[in-house]
Amino acid sequence: MNKNPLIGLTAALLLSLGAASATAADYLIDTKGAHAFIQFKIAHLGYSWLLGRFNSFSGEFSYDEQNPAAARVRVEIDTASVDSNHAERDKHLRSADFFDVAQYPKASFVSTGFKPLGDGKAELTGDFSLHGITRPISIAVTPIGHGPDPWGGYRRGFEGRTRFALADFGITRNLGPASKEVEIYLSLEGVRQ
Repeated sequence: MNKNPLIGLTAALLLSLGAASATAADYLIDTKGAHAFIQFKIAHLGYSWLLGRFNSFSGEFSYDEQNPAAARVRVEIDTASVDSNHAERDKHLRSADFFDVAQYPKASFVSTGFKPLGDGKAELTGDFSLHGITRPISIAVTPIGHGPDPWGGYRRGFEGRTRFALADFGITRNLGPASKEVEIYLSLEGVRQ
């Protein structure tokens, strides 16, 4: 047994730093297994809701339980994969009236900050690029859970919600005053790499 307290203190500090850094992990969003979703909701003329999703996207995130403020997220969306469960409407959504997928085939989100708010809630901020325009947005985030999966991996999931005006991203088609904003819901499950 070593009786030098400085060596013991140094060893304990190194072990604690190793344990803290061991909790930081990178996760690949599980789109292959369809355990992640990006959905949208917008009023249709103020009379009903139009619901849809993007079927093709990819991304990753990093999360450290010891330092949640250091979390990072990156997501890229194939805008042509828009799916509102109606082929003719989806064709119109892909046109220059809305997403203009020929000119802007990708949308993306890159985080710039993550602020824990207590009670398991957080605010994720970042730069969202859509229709050739990049603007900062804020996403209300809630953790879903984390732990081992049946295949020997480790998973972590979050959900998030945000709203923004379509006109802020250059989509100016007039759908009526009740349809100016769209709500986005994300459910992201990541597999630790």
